[in-house]
Amino acid sequence: MPPPAPADSGVDKPLVLLAQSLFPEFAAALESRYRFVLAADADAATAAEAKVLLVPGLKTVPAELLDRLPALELVAATSVGVDHVDLDACRRRGLAVTNAGVAFSVDSADYAVGLVVAVLRRVAAAEAYVRRGGWVAQGKYPLATKVSGKRVGIVGLGRIGTLVARRLAAFGCPISYHSRSPKPSAPYKFFPTVRDLAADSDVLVLSCALTEETQHLVNREVLEALGRDGVLVNVGRGGLVDEPELVRCLREGVIGGAGLDVYENEPDVPPELFGMDNVVLSDHRAVLTPESIRGVIDIVSGNLEAFFAGRPLLSPVTL
Repeated sequence: MPPPAPADSGVDKPLVLLAQSLFPEFAAALESRYRFVLAADADAATAAEAKVLLVPGLKTVPAELLDRLPALELVAATSVGVDHVDLDACRRRGLAVTNAGVAFSVDSADYAVGLVVAVLRRVAAAEAYVRRGGWVAQGKYPLATKVSGKRVGIVGLGRIGTLVARRLAAFGCPISYHSRSPKPSAPYKFFPTVRDLAADSDVLVLSCALTEETQHLVNREVLEALGRDGVLVNVGRGGLVDEPELVRCLREGVIGGAGLDVYENEPDVPPELFGMDNVVLSDHRAVLTPESIRGVIDIVSGNLEAFFAGRPLLSPVTL
């Protein structure tokens, strides 16, 4: 008879496969309760046993990986969007998928409003101007336009979009939106196409999910409708925008500016954008604060606990 396993070996902990290494905050919170194994390092027996795949960040989860896991029942993502997971394969297998739920919504909405203000008021450009001595050498930075009263169009009136709408409504901004269908409870004007929404907006905010239907939803036609003084803000996914066309439209003055937190081929950012003082760039950080990370840990932990206890999941994704 083999000797008993050491008390700290983890053999009695539920097994959870990882699509990639855990973030330190997640590891500190979860490693005492679960036995984590990287999917890439799992032997055949471990792969055959695993019922849960945890996906930290935006690691791609292809059908090939899912096919290696015959006992799999749950794919648990730490993000809100799950476009990096092969959802068709999940549907075929009858797998449950969970996401970060509402944990990131408030921070993403706050950041979207920050980008709107930063682009319209040229906050980053003015700050850089002061730092390089321009105020002393050349006088004050040129005036930028006001935020209050601007017509704001929101693409995707879900949790994040609704919070963006409420915040910008407090600036006195008329709010309109586009989504897959009208929201009967929304007090805002609905537009059936993104082009029509853009034509009626001074600022277009993207907060919808990336799907096959929304890939390159914002193309040149939409940007031309937004117009030479219009501003695009994207806190959704980079693939929502035809990025080469956005670069051309900014360079040609087709639109007035952009605030971008997401890009089509992250972490690569089109280098043409670096020299544009009417563009504010950040590194996919809209959703990330210490508070939101704690919230995601709570949701992920709750989903894992619910799954292994046979209870309803906290944040299931409709497939």
